[in-house]
Amino acid sequence: MVLNTDEHLLYGTQNSGSAAIEAALTLARLPFRNVDAASWAAESDLEALREVSPLLQIPALRWPDGSTMTESAAILIELGLRHPDSGLLPAEPAARAQNIRGLLYIATNCYAAVGIMDYPERWTLAEGDAERQRLKQGTQARLRHLWERFADSFPADPFLGGEQPGALDLLAAVVSRWSGARAHLRAARPGWAGVLERIDQHPALAPVFARHWPATS
Repeated sequence: MVLNTDEHLLYGTQNSGSAAIEAALTLARLPFRNVDAASWAAESDLEALREVSPLLQIPALRWPDGSTMTESAAILIELGLRHPDSGLLPAEPAARAQNIRGLLYIATNCYAAVGIMDYPERWTLAEGDAERQRLKQGTQARLRHLWERFADSFPADPFLGGEQPGALDLLAAVVSRWSGARAHLRAARPGWAGVLERIDQHPALAPVFARHWPATS
C-alpha cells in the first residue's frame, strides 16, 4: 500500500516500545498516525498489525511509500539517517557510531531481557511455576547489571545524544521504565539516573511520555 501523503503509520499501544518511535517522530516533526495494536490486546487491530509484523511485535512503522519496518532500534536509526536535521543521530561520525552502538546495546540486552521476564514460558521447557520464577529472577539480576554497564559506558552531557535528546535518549527512557530498572538505577547510579528525568521532562517529549504513562510522567 502506498500512502497518498507524507504520513507515517505507527503500530503500537500505550506503555509499549512504540512510545520511543512516537517520540522520535515528534522530535523530527514528521506527520504520523497511531494504529492501536498489540498481541495482548484482542480488541486492537491485530489484522492490520499482522500485515506489517508477522510476529505481531510492536512497534512497527509503515513509511509513506508503503514499506514497513519493525525493531525499535532499527526504526530509530533509519529515522535519524533519513532526517539528519532532526538530531536523532549526532552529525559527528564518532558520536553517531557510539549512539548506534548504544541503541543496539539496549535492544539486544535490556529490551531482550524484559521480553524473557514478561514471557518466561517462551524461554524454558520447564512447565512448573517455580522454575519459571527462577528464570525471571535470574533475568532481572542480569538486567540490573546490564543497565549499570550502560550507565558506566554512556555518559550524558546533558543528554545521551549531546545538547538535545536523540534516538538513544528515547529508547533508554522507554525501556528503563520496565522491570524495575529505574528504581535500581536511582539506587546504583544515582548521578546518571538523572538523565532519565531530563529526558522525561523535555518540553517536546513530556506530552508523549505523559500520554503513555499518565500516572508516572
